[in-house]
Amino acid sequence: MSLSGTEESWLSIKEAAAYLNVHPATLRRWADANEIPHLLTPGGHRRFALSDLQRFAETHRAHAAQGADELPEALATRAVLRARQDLPTPDAAGWLARLDEPTRERHRTLGRRLMGLTLQYVSAEDGAHLLEEAGALGTDYGRLSQAAGVSLSDALQAALFFRDKLLEATLELSETAPVRPSDSSRLVKRLNALLNAVQLAIAEVYESRTESRTHGPARRKRSA
Repeated sequence: MSLSGTEESWLSIKEAAAYLNVHPATLRRWADANEIPHLLTPGGHRRFALSDLQRFAETHRAHAAQGADELPEALATRAVLRARQDLPTPDAAGWLARLDEPTRERHRTLGRRLMGLTLQYVSAEDGAHLLEEAGALGTDYGRLSQAAGVSLSDALQAALFFRDKLLEATLELSETAPVRPSDSSRLVKRLNALLNAVQLAIAEVYESRTESRTHGPARRKRSA
């Protein structure tokens, strides 16, 4: 391959990186790994053929589209694995210590529902109805926790544990899988939106009970 005697367009590393919408350091790493063809000028500067850049971009778009389709399943696998590895023993965590085994099983059932809902939401184009379902699930979780005598802080601690595992799994995916930054960013935003709906619903369950306790005696006193 030669820079002369051809009508091929040649780009500098800065121009090629701009064409691919990546940082020059990223393109340099790809070139060093022979993932993209390039030439060195007599002065030691890299030059990239526009046709090679076009083929490279097309190939990566196809891989990114395939990766986006597999992203929810990969997220679920990593999140579940992390949760199992990091789940504290009942004696070590207040939010588990207060639960008997039947109640823990009901919490596990809600956790499986939440994971399924999460996978649906991160894959959906819109998903507004899924946010409503997430709120309803949070309400169920809050009522179950409240009935078991779990404090609001402990109930939220359990929800935060689940949230942490999902976000950690997302970060791991972005580091180890061919996930585009835009896909990773969208995933984090979707996770936050869904889990915010769950946690707000949990807090509202406890808040409504506090308000009923506060205003109940006053109403009875006025009616006496």
